[in-house]
Amino acid sequence: MIVFELYQLEQLLAFAECGTLSGAAERLHLSQPALSRSMQRLEAELQVSLFDRQKNKIKFNENGRMAAEYARQVMEKCQDMIGRVQAFDRSQRTILLGSCAPAPLWEIPPVLSDLYPDRTISSEMRENDVLLQGLRDNFYQLIILPYPVEEPGISCVKYGEEHLYFSLPPAHPLSGSKELYMKDLNGETMLLRNRLGFWRNVTDQKMPDTRFLEQEDVAFEELVKFSALPSFTTDVVLHREGNPVNRVNIPILDDEANVTYYCLYKPHGLNDLNAFLKTLPTD
Repeated sequence: MIVFELYQLEQLLAFAECGTLSGAAERLHLSQPALSRSMQRLEAELQVSLFDRQKNKIKFNENGRMAAEYARQVMEKCQDMIGRVQAFDRSQRTILLGSCAPAPLWEIPPVLSDLYPDRTISSEMRENDVLLQGLRDNFYQLIILPYPVEEPGISCVKYGEEHLYFSLPPAHPLSGSKELYMKDLNGETMLLRNRLGFWRNVTDQKMPDTRFLEQEDVAFEELVKFSALPSFTTDVVLHREGNPVNRVNIPILDDEANVTYYCLYKPHGLNDLNAFLKTLPTD
């Protein structure tokens, strides 16, 4: 029968990390005598001595060091339990979608809202590694990545594609090109939407000498209408927003500019996503 409390394990860990009773008491916002009495009760409940006590000095004995290590493991398990239970509770009421790029966030949440009217649909854009770890930890019920993942316990299906274009003013020297590589405009000054997700990493890596002038969506759209600076667009953006006035859109040939998105989820996870999965392309 367990007779000690979790707070006593926290106190034991505080002593292990601080090395002194006074330091542990200060961290825990306790008086030193109160902490000392609590440790004495823990020793009595475990029926072993955990400390070597000398005049004005106290330190762990071998029992204490072992107890502190087990206390660390118990507290880690407690935190894991709290996180998993909270994730389970959240999943009963919310579907949290994480995406590596903006385009899937335009398309997927409305579909989920129609299919799951009794749940709250939340979405956010994060880095690829954060998304994958969040799915593993049941923080996300659904994520979109720009590459497939083969991992036990995770299912991966193709979601769709997105292809990057240069959007050039007609007077630009390369506006007559049928196709271009990103290196062809490296070093120029370009307009760029902010909050691009993984696309921003692509532009930085492939065009390291380019000066990007980042703009919010509304400001970006207005500047593109009247600016002589090149910018980017994609086939998804063109389909959604139409072709900007006085712009020539030229496909980019780099592999990194032509992306296949993948939808990742846990097949035996906390949410039944079958209705949504049936909406995905089958090819």
